[in-house]
Amino acid sequence: MPIDTIATAPRMDQRFAVSAVYVAALFLSIMDVTIVNVAIPTIGRDFHSSVASVDVVVIGFLVSLAVFIPASGWIGDRFGGKRTLLVAIAVFTVASAMCGFATSLGELVVFRVIQGVGGGMLTPVGMAMLYRTFPPSERVRLAGILMIPTAMAPALGPVIGGLLVTDLSWRWVFFVNLPIGLAAVIFGALFVAEQRESKPGRFDLSGFVLAGVGLGALMYGVSEGPSQGWGSIPVLTTIVAGVVLLAAMVRVELSVKEPMINLGLLGDRLFRATNVLVVVTMTGFFGVLYLVPLYYQDARGLSALNSGLGTFPEAIGVLVSAQVVSRYLYPTIGPRRLMAAGLAGIAVVTVAMAGASGPSTNLWYMRALMFALGLCLPYVMMSMQAAAFATISPASTGRASTLFNANRQLGGAIGVAWLSTVLAAIGPTRQVGDRLTAHVAAYQGAFIAAAAVALVGSATALLTVRDAEAASTMVKRRVRPRVS
Repeated sequence: MPIDTIATAPRMDQRFAVSAVYVAALFLSIMDVTIVNVAIPTIGRDFHSSVASVDVVVIGFLVSLAVFIPASGWIGDRFGGKRTLLVAIAVFTVASAMCGFATSLGELVVFRVIQGVGGGMLTPVGMAMLYRTFPPSERVRLAGILMIPTAMAPALGPVIGGLLVTDLSWRWVFFVNLPIGLAAVIFGALFVAEQRESKPGRFDLSGFVLAGVGLGALMYGVSEGPSQGWGSIPVLTTIVAGVVLLAAMVRVELSVKEPMINLGLLGDRLFRATNVLVVVTMTGFFGVLYLVPLYYQDARGLSALNSGLGTFPEAIGVLVSAQVVSRYLYPTIGPRRLMAAGLAGIAVVTVAMAGASGPSTNLWYMRALMFALGLCLPYVMMSMQAAAFATISPASTGRASTLFNANRQLGGAIGVAWLSTVLAAIGPTRQVGDRLTAHVAAYQGAFIAAAAVALVGSATALLTVRDAEAASTMVKRRVRPRVS
């Protein structure tokens, strides 16, 4: 089943054209989560609602993402990657404008759900287009490109959000998406060539319903568990329903001729291993990115803006380390040991964060550790992204991207839920005399919990990844000769 590339755009290196559009789209999608989190208290005050009520603005977006990710691979194959990606970006951008103009909390939630539809489609489809554009020998270079939005968006979100909420209005955390989204759509329409799977197969309605509703229910339960309590009826009901529906999906998809979720791809050992590792890595990474701002603001009393600035060194660390990994280490060492070393390094850094999260520790120590966390991340993420699709055919890349991104989203949700639960179990505050003060032991315990996840991932990488299977991606980048 070959992939047809239709030249409907002016001649341009498609590696650059697709990368530019996808990086912009992925940046919007990732940053949106962290930037909106900063605005939640202000939105609650504006709409006269409690923070617990306003949380549905975040949850609705995440659930909508989860529902539409499973269908993205088939839709991209059926209607063309370019068309699907640009429509997804347009939906996300228009919904962002609608969120900014919302006049009630109910309207805002509805528009966030629509925004999630676009977000759920753009990430898997854009990633599939990239992996079809870049041959295996250039996947390390591609991984370096993907590190830009992956590292910069979560770090910039709190900073930009803090500035916009403080100096303008919470509505600007949505309006800021408009120029980037509009530019991406126009550039993509002009310069990206269409990619279409010649035989996408029939639409698997049962697979879409079971996977979408099951993953959405599981995401809701996992996201709400720490705040509502894991024993609450809504949380238990949605988690059990999600697990049951996903189990039914597995059985159905393994029996149909043209499944929407191609679980057979998990029979590929390298692809299976990287899918497990993306869950573990996102659990630890997004968990820490959630925990550090809480420590800054609740335990140390920093503003949202200063908290965001305190997490930003992580992005600088990523940019410094990424060049070393892509140019020198990955082609020589391979993904197995790099991923294991990176996850072990993350574990060491988060243990150090536990020691640094005292009530009066110099905050520059924590900022230095955030930089060190950024140094470790490319060892894991770049190696994982370079190797993940090394043994997947171009025709299967769309469905493989669907699975990979579903696991990525689930890992992020689990990470926040896991560390929130540890934090709540120990208690983030305690009574000292007649004052309620921050309980730093809770943050220390949560950092230790994140380190434990990273250590499990390190061992998993050593046991399950084989460099030989990723050999096609372990190609040294050419050095351009100097012109005398």
